[in-house]
Amino acid sequence: MKDLGDIPALMAEIGATAKAAAAELCFAPADRKEAALVAAAEAVWARRQEIVEANAKDLAYGAEKGLSPAMMDRLMLDEARIRGIVGGLRSVAAQADPVGAVMAEWDMPSGLHIQRVRTPLGVIGVIYESRPNVTADAGALCLKSGNAVILRGGSESFHSSRAIHACLVAGLKEAGLPEAAIQLVPTRDRAAVSEMLRMVAHIDVIVPRGGKGLVGLVQKEARVPVFAHLEGICHVYADGDADLEKARAVILNAKTRRTGICGAAECLLIDRRFHAKHGAVLIADLLKAGVEVRTEGELLEVPGTVPAAPEDFGREFLDMIIAAKLVDGVDGAIAHIRRHGSQHTEAILTENDETAARFFERLDSAILMRNASTQFADGGEFGMGAEIGIATGKLHARGPVGAEQLTSFKYLVTGDGTVRA
Repeated sequence: MKDLGDIPALMAEIGATAKAAAAELCFAPADRKEAALVAAAEAVWARRQEIVEANAKDLAYGAEKGLSPAMMDRLMLDEARIRGIVGGLRSVAAQADPVGAVMAEWDMPSGLHIQRVRTPLGVIGVIYESRPNVTADAGALCLKSGNAVILRGGSESFHSSRAIHACLVAGLKEAGLPEAAIQLVPTRDRAAVSEMLRMVAHIDVIVPRGGKGLVGLVQKEARVPVFAHLEGICHVYADGDADLEKARAVILNAKTRRTGICGAAECLLIDRRFHAKHGAVLIADLLKAGVEVRTEGELLEVPGTVPAAPEDFGREFLDMIIAAKLVDGVDGAIAHIRRHGSQHTEAILTENDETAARFFERLDSAILMRNASTQFADGGEFGMGAEIGIATGKLHARGPVGAEQLTSFKYLVTGDGTVRA
């Protein structure tokens, strides 16, 4: 029985067992990893009532803490969302195993044959908030990519995450893989997070998934390398050549489908030409849907809008609130996004190929979209089965981080008694 009161000793034990598990996982057969994930999916579905009951405890805890409706939505699990977790596990299970895949190979005049092949990173630490489905997504992707993982979920999702984690462990046991391959930190104590950030002997990379405060803390204090999943300040730009009905549908979906996810639109930029042709129809649609629209200038003349503070441009609301602004063409939109964006996801609505190409070429966000909702910023929607996060940095992984992005590579060099002159 682990001593939950001695956090350094607890985390050292978790780290050591994870390191040992990673040494086995790096060469585990693909069919056993697939079997573990299929068994985990079956366990999640079989235990769905237990998971819902555990989630009810978390929802009560979240309500007591005064979480916003959007945050409560992120936390909530029902049978439909559990079915989604099951689908994600099965989807990751069915994917090609990235470990050992030959990325490139070539022969040298010296007689050497060289291959660059994918290899696991080792032990991954995932620190996340609220959304309990991350427990399944992160566990599945790390296992598929041959990595052991230490999961530290948010205090709000403590019970839900434990119930889901138990299903993942059941899958590991059934497939004969080490149970320590997927571990969940069994305490809400924040000292466990600080300890993880210093575990350079046991953890190879940290993936923070949460709000600006969490990611900022991790980036500031971590001694372990970090895949940054920064806030999603996602912009949608309605160009002068946008199709009106497409624009109306996309903007409503991008803002209102789920306001608490990182792919939710937080700022609407409207080209003055679009506004001259169509008026304030996009703003009116948002207001009718119950969105608070914070704006400036002539858009404030639209009944129901409220004045925007300067900090509202460049803010992740994660709520039924959006900032809106008129801009002078695509270059005005690009300049605004460069100044206020978080390099997560931006969308352009236009029928003009040249304008779309300029938007794609001159912005450097991890995901750029045309005539599509920013809510598609999701590894599952990209065909990755699930994601461990959206990496907004530029080193190693960028955009949705799936199993393939959780690998590094090594060189395999073959000679025939070859010596260097």
